[in-house]
Amino acid sequence: MWLELHLEAEAASAPAVEAALEEAGALAVTLRDAGEAAVLEPGPGETPLWPLVRVTGLFPADRDPAPVLAAVRRHLGHLPPHRWGQLPERDWVRAWMEGFEPLRCGRRLWICPTWREPPPEAEMVVHLDPGLAFGTGTHPTTFLCLAWLDEHPPEDLEVVDYGCGSGILALAAARLGARRVLAVDHDPQALEATAANARANGLEGRILPLSPGELPATSCDLVLANILAGPLRALAPRLAGLLRPGARLVLSGILEEQVHAVAEAYRPWCRLAPPRLRQGWALLEGRRAHPSPRRGLGLA
Repeated sequence: MWLELHLEAEAASAPAVEAALEEAGALAVTLRDAGEAAVLEPGPGETPLWPLVRVTGLFPADRDPAPVLAAVRRHLGHLPPHRWGQLPERDWVRAWMEGFEPLRCGRRLWICPTWREPPPEAEMVVHLDPGLAFGTGTHPTTFLCLAWLDEHPPEDLEVVDYGCGSGILALAAARLGARRVLAVDHDPQALEATAANARANGLEGRILPLSPGELPATSCDLVLANILAGPLRALAPRLAGLLRPGARLVLSGILEEQVHAVAEAYRPWCRLAPPRLRQGWALLEGRRAHPSPRRGLGLA
């Protein structure tokens, strides 16, 4: 049995409500219209067109509702109309699996659930079973990162995927040629899912799941972090410190209105390009600046 928190929002504010549920610890987020047609994560190019959207977060049955509601209120500044419900596990798993289809991300990269055959045209495939960890590729933030990786293959690079969830970005980076990927997450279920997915893809020798405390003092060529704006800002010194001069940084999980605040947090270390946008969400990319005695660092 699971707990569901249903929140009502206008379509334009649905991404912010979704982010609030993720920050409150939701294991999955669904979007529904008034007719109860489920969209587990809107597909590429799709946005909720309904005037009123029901955004639902899935939580373990033993979760205390009070801290969840407090986290949502803190993130949004108010608490939208809401109600709690219960969901049998078998119903959620069946609906979720039916909604996860093979997905093309960019020119070559495909994400395919382990229970489906990839299409014949799939050139480079990552087989994925997220389990209870975030990340299927269909959410705009994950899709932005996957498309970026397809466009910039990290061949023979050292990569850190911070907040790896299901391991989807680590898997994609390794499939696209990364020499080694340190997949970091505080959630043991995410590390288990990442390790299992790495084995299923024959990539276990190149992906190392780690808790934040296990992450060694290292410098790498690329840091990927698809989490949320608040943690991204708090982690700026740590993530920037992982980058060797000239190394690349990719940040996502950011609402459009949060872009400036996140960019400012990384200004002392990185030059960031204008954001890439998708369905109310943003991706920031840039490089760790080379130290210079003559001028400061900032946005490129």
